Amino acid sequence: MRKASFLLIALLVSAVVGNAKVRLPQIFQSGMVLQRGTTVPVWGQADAGETVVVKLNKKTATAVADDNGKWRVNLPAMKAGGPYVMSIESKTNHTSHLSPLSSHIELSDVWLGDVWLCTGQSNMETTLERVSPQYPDELNDSNAMVRLFHVQYQTDTHGPSADLRPTSWKKLNRENAWRFSSIGYFLGKQLQREKGVAQGVIESAWGGTPIEAWIAADTLEKHFPLYYKQMQLYQNDEYVAAQQKAGAQAEQQWQIILNANDPGLRKYTELSYDDSDWTEVNQYRLSTKREWIGSLWLRQHVQIDAKHAGKKAQLLLGTLYDCDYTYINGKLVGNTGYQYPPRRYQVPEGLLREGDNVITVRFVNKSGMPYFVKEKPYKFVFGKDDEQPLGEQWLLREGAEMPRSIGMGVSLQNQPSTLFNGMIHPMAPFAVAGVVWYQGESNTGMRQAEEYAPMLRLLMANWRQAFERPQMPFVIVQLANYMAFVEHPQNTGWSRVREAQRVVATEDPYAELALTIDLGETVDIHPLRKKEVAQRIALDFERLVYGKKVQLAPKVLKAESQDGKVVLTLDQNMQPGAVKYFELADEKGVFCNVEATLSGSQIVITSPFAAPKAVRYAWKDNPLGVNAYGINGLPLSPFEIRLK
Repeated sequence: MRKASFLLIALLVSAVVGNAKVRLPQIFQSGMVLQRGTTVPVWGQADAGETVVVKLNKKTATAVADDNGKWRVNLPAMKAGGPYVMSIESKTNHTSHLSPLSSHIELSDVWLGDVWLCTGQSNMETTLERVSPQYPDELNDSNAMVRLFHVQYQTDTHGPSADLRPTSWKKLNRENAWRFSSIGYFLGKQLQREKGVAQGVIESAWGGTPIEAWIAADTLEKHFPLYYKQMQLYQNDEYVAAQQKAGAQAEQQWQIILNANDPGLRKYTELSYDDSDWTEVNQYRLSTKREWIGSLWLRQHVQIDAKHAGKKAQLLLGTLYDCDYTYINGKLVGNTGYQYPPRRYQVPEGLLREGDNVITVRFVNKSGMPYFVKEKPYKFVFGKDDEQPLGEQWLLREGAEMPRSIGMGVSLQNQPSTLFNGMIHPMAPFAVAGVVWYQGESNTGMRQAEEYAPMLRLLMANWRQAFERPQMPFVIVQLANYMAFVEHPQNTGWSRVREAQRVVATEDPYAELALTIDLGETVDIHPLRKKEVAQRIALDFERLVYGKKVQLAPKVLKAESQDGKVVLTLDQNMQPGAVKYFELADEKGVFCNVEATLSGSQIVITSPFAAPKAVRYAWKDNPLGVNAYGINGLPLSPFEIRLK
């Protein structure tokens, strides 16, 4: 009987101990950086009614878990410093003679400094690895005072997720930063060097996603109900699962049929294959056809000398459209499944031979025509200053022509509110110094571009509410120049989104614009110059966060039409000389190119019209070589201003 009673008590104690467990969200972990100089919210889960005590840096805060087990404390503002230990303890009181039970968590290596939320789509997501050729001397930096937190992909159509997917805070070094946002990497490094305090950089980004995916559902329901209804279409989990399964099956079947009908898989990759009857083509004009769906094969013979035979190398194949499988002497050295990533394939030791070597590229295309992107590197790299360029001429043979794929899955990340629910709300209200928003490429359709300004205002208000900071600073990175240069006036979605970004940043006292109109690339939507972007973001935060009077990019204060001229007055002196890419509109709103000159803080434009209606600057997808710069070397933003 005694044994039974003792066992019963032991089981009860065990059960209570099991329940007396405090839990924290993913954002709170050892190695984290907390925001200095402001209230620090800490929250989590425990059993209902438990008392939770949080201690950090000799500060203590206490809360009682509510009926749902939720608890939250606010630690007082603290100065920068560390490393500290944060302790979180929960206690359960019982009416029995048993002592109170508790659970305890200790987080070590905790710092107080500045925290930055870097978010948006693929240009924010562009990794250090991707931009590494641009900055070869900055790849091996290590700084334990910069911590990186990479939010993993997560969507939710039913409402805010309870927590992020498992991830962790990591110290800045090459290994941890290689797949991290390059903008976040450079921003954290620069601010830690300049401010001398710990920097926490949170990356929460997903390539190709539209702005509406990052806005809360209740906000969309009120202001953009059509998007809210669109989100509701994907709340049927069975439908979504069926669509995903059908899309995967359709893709699998398409690949099976393609491979079964492609003769090249059995012979075209071999070094000894006789390709003498293949068609010779230039890589920048593979065919006169407008479209080829299916597989297309290319071979190039490359002569390797005795000095380089057998050596390790890297094969750079620029950027290709769309999917490629690349072989050297019959061995697969690389495969990339879509158009944007640079092809940087490692060639193992012993593969290259003296004399004739063959590079074989199998394109797999589902739309358009396969092509090589111009202005990209195509060469073997054996070491520093030891390279062998490839020729532009290839031998071509068609593989298997295919119909279009019959189905696609559902991209939940592109649906309204799904990323706010999955990748932003679970972090709120974690204290941050500021937000960097780099997004907009996926909203450059004309209808979406017209909606972008109100959408961006809503997003900023939405996030400020979620993070409980009405004045939370935002730096908006304006879209870079991209695509082919066009001489005549354009009215494209890219220009409209840039203007929306400029207008919203200008009207919000807690926002600034980071200009990239001179940092883009004609042929690449993901330009490499991310360090320069980070430098401009850091300068904006000097005003927004650190309260410094710094000279930012020039802004137009006033626009006047007088005596056959339009005079723009700016907030600073400009670098003198003639400037490009100004346009004026006639009475019908038709724009034409006009000449303009800079003098001090004014731009003077000669008008062909007696009463021009509007003035534009750099209103193109790619105003190549913009040359209107302020005295601090920052470019003037593209704009459109109506004239009275």
